[in-house]
Amino acid sequence: MKKIAQITLLFWIMKICATTLGETAGDQLAQTMKVGYGTSSLILLGFFVVVLAGQLAVSRYIPALYWATILATSTAGTTISDYMDRTLALGYATGSLILVSLLLLVLGLWWWREKSLSVTEIKTRTGELFYWAAILVSNTLGTALGDFLADDSGLGFGGGAMLIGSLLAVLVLAYYFTGISRVLLFWVAFVLTRPFGATFGDLLTKSPEKHGLGFGTQGSSLILFGLLVALVLYETFRSKPPVVAAGSLGH
Repeated sequence: MKKIAQITLLFWIMKICATTLGETAGDQLAQTMKVGYGTSSLILLGFFVVVLAGQLAVSRYIPALYWATILATSTAGTTISDYMDRTLALGYATGSLILVSLLLLVLGLWWWREKSLSVTEIKTRTGELFYWAAILVSNTLGTALGDFLADDSGLGFGGGAMLIGSLLAVLVLAYYFTGISRVLLFWVAFVLTRPFGATFGDLLTKSPEKHGLGFGTQGSSLILFGLLVALVLYETFRSKPPVVAAGSLGH
């Protein structure tokens, strides 16, 4: 199944952009528009189901559809995490532990069923479903971790983003200079890019009094949406198969 993005530098840039947008857009709906975490989670999970159905139905990689599904997991993950941590009052640490356990369960079931966690070797519909389940849970976990670092740890938004950025740099070095499993490095990086996006999103949206840049959820979401659209258009153009002239066939 060649239905997912290739794991390149552009993939990680788009992933961070999508997860940061997921943070600001989720906060826009739940907080700024005062829809609430529970109702927002139901709305965004509904959106995720719709775009996932489209992603499952196609037979090739379509950048706009794929990244819409990634974005849906990120926005839904933001409000689900906030619902657990704030509305249910579980707290960021407890919420993170629950989501870590859930992610390990999803990955364990995926391995038991498919005997591989490699995202470049997904060959069955079951494997594809496990892939998206793991992404949804990992993005939800990333929100809880980001909030924990920004609030409970005392690092703040900037400090949390710097810490996660440093850990991601270590993963890059491990990729190029060690023999650590590429599958393991991918999933660790995938989880960590979400709190990086979450803390960076909070840095953009929060007021200067709260050590943010003060762009607000709406302004930040519009900026990030425009950037993600531009990257998706570039990826769409880049991934188009070359056009072969009729007269050149057979030569």
